[in-house]
Amino acid sequence: MKVLIAGGAGFIGSTVASACSDTGITPVILDNLVTGRREFARDKAFYEGDIADGALIDRVFAEHPDIEAVVHCAALIVVPDSVGDPVGYYRANVAKSLEFVAHLLRNGCSRMIFSSSASIYREGDDLTVDESSPIDAKSPYARTKAVCEAMFADIAASQPIKILSLRYFNPIGADPKMRTGLQLRHPSHALGKMIQAMENGSDFCVTGTTYGTRDGSGIRDYVHVWDLASAHVAALTRFDTLLTDADPSLAINLGTGTGTTVKELVAAFNSVADTPISAIEADARPGDVVGAYTRSDRAERLLGWRAEYSIVDGIRHSLHWATVRDTLLADSGRSR
Repeated sequence: MKVLIAGGAGFIGSTVASACSDTGITPVILDNLVTGRREFARDKAFYEGDIADGALIDRVFAEHPDIEAVVHCAALIVVPDSVGDPVGYYRANVAKSLEFVAHLLRNGCSRMIFSSSASIYREGDDLTVDESSPIDAKSPYARTKAVCEAMFADIAASQPIKILSLRYFNPIGADPKMRTGLQLRHPSHALGKMIQAMENGSDFCVTGTTYGTRDGSGIRDYVHVWDLASAHVAALTRFDTLLTDADPSLAINLGTGTGTTVKELVAAFNSVADTPISAIEADARPGDVVGAYTRSDRAERLLGWRAEYSIVDGIRHSLHWATVRDTLLADSGRSR
């Protein structure tokens, strides 16, 4: 099988590409390198450009007519940035995704896996969600994912394409073989900020401490990126059994089923880090929410998948990646 991975030079897309390669699936990478890294596409068929570029998409399919499916990981993902620049986020995540699907249809592509987000949910009173939970996105970023899912469902209902949306919870870790990891030197998520605090000898800031959780800090379902990648492989191999003409679109949660608060993540970090960090408290940032974790068994039932790596594994792999990142990425001096 050969698959096109849009955003395949980013953190998740590149890890999916490695998992595909490891299992005999040939990835073709498309990335505009706004945040992706050329090094992550090394030794793979790579096209630099935008998902909305119809001529480029036509060229990819002309040169790889045996592409059987597409994994769509291309998106901007930083919640506070989406609050500050909603126009840019809707353009990149929604408008360009619409153009992308139109290009796929023109080229006869009938299978797409969409990288969605669990941030689209309204959490339950117990802070858990499943695939039937109400959609109530709280940030422009999350709303772009919800809009895309609805748009894709409408398209799949009448057009010759089936679309599986995988709703990620919070990715952590790195490829256990250290081929890829977070490409950003200063990522915006909690674990990245903890590593930065350890490196700088500064305090880690827990943003938001008055939520209705067991310790007041936000709660997340932290899932190892390699587990996410393995789920994509399972989805690709089972795609035709999951989606039918009668049900051409489907969503599946990808999480561990365990909620971890930010303060608990700090404690887990300090249990494995050579240099423990101290935490201080601050108000929530624009777009921050209490969070949620999955209670669904749909992924195990339909994909035969469940998360195998622990929170500690994810932290340990993230710490290891931080030590090798600058040797693997050519422009290690840049902050992005």
